[in-house]
Amino acid sequence: MKILVLIHEYPPVGGGGGAAAGDICQGLARRGHEIKVLTAHCKGLPLRETIGKIDVMRLKSLRRQPYRAEFLQMGAYVLAGLWAGLRLIGCWQPDVIHVHFAVPAGALAWMLSRLSGVPYVLTAHLGDVPGGVPEKTGKWFRWVYPLTPAIWQGARRVVAVSEFTRQLALQHYPVEIQVIPNGVDLSRLNPGGVLVNDTPRIVFAGRFVPQKNPLLVVESLANLCDLPWECVMLGDGPLFADVKRAIANHGLEERFTLPGWVTPEEVIAWLSKSDILFMPSLSEGLPVVGVQALAMGLAIVASRVGGFVDLVVNGENSYLFSPHDPQEIMRNLRSLLESRDFLHKARLRSRELAHAFDVTSVVDRYENILNEVVR
Repeated sequence: MKILVLIHEYPPVGGGGGAAAGDICQGLARRGHEIKVLTAHCKGLPLRETIGKIDVMRLKSLRRQPYRAEFLQMGAYVLAGLWAGLRLIGCWQPDVIHVHFAVPAGALAWMLSRLSGVPYVLTAHLGDVPGGVPEKTGKWFRWVYPLTPAIWQGARRVVAVSEFTRQLALQHYPVEIQVIPNGVDLSRLNPGGVLVNDTPRIVFAGRFVPQKNPLLVVESLANLCDLPWECVMLGDGPLFADVKRAIANHGLEERFTLPGWVTPEEVIAWLSKSDILFMPSLSEGLPVVGVQALAMGLAIVASRVGGFVDLVVNGENSYLFSPHDPQEIMRNLRSLLESRDFLHKARLRSRELAHAFDVTSVVDRYENILNEVVR
């Protein structure tokens, strides 16, 4: 098949949704499918390059930061993609379009499909669903929501990355939606022997935005100074300076590491050296970093929201908590940090649970859907 992939943020730009799309593209390309990706350009990246066997074309659309896409920038991507997409479809003639995120790329897929007749499959990641990330997209959806039902109804198939995302989408769009979780390559993400660090390392990975709640990482660990730990917080965003300030106010500079925005490969490298993934998010789809942490054998302490409930068996590979209950968070972290035996068992259990998210089965399911649509 010739598959045109539309997504406004593709690695190394963006977060978990882009990483998941990249894994699916690589998996399909390894099976002999021809993949071209139309995505947004960001400073420092080439306008066109081959990644693996994938032809990645980046469109100039005003994007300046890898961790943030503003509404105007997403609109510019749609406009640039309409012209570039029509030219590409005319000369390359793809069999199907696979679009990630109903907003903004879904709008581009809908227009290209209407103009060319090429069908599209939509994958929703949560932030593109009304109410999924209200603190980030609530204002946007007040304006664009009336335009979005056509995007969902025009897709030949609709996929959500978690049951939580599916149920939220069904409140707004009465279409058939199936769940395919984000996956990881377990052969590549293999920690080998799982050993607890002498000083347990805690890792947070994500945008420094209210949805990810990074300040709660600092406040929680500041109350556990009597225990041995060190923490690395991977990412960047508007709350980065606030996080750095909070660390300094608690006098914890020597116990925190803030590398800033890092590549997907660097995220995996940090996970391989860590023991606990700590994610106090206020909302999530199916976080790719959570699946990666399972594969790398990390215990997970995470909010009882969205897709995290699919990744954590409470009391086995660690704990889920309410992000609004600081005492529950500290109890969970303390139980791991005080017992190396429990931490080791939780890490081993995560690796076992990771087999349910092997990217091979994820790619199998997408390949079947795309084939059905083409037929």
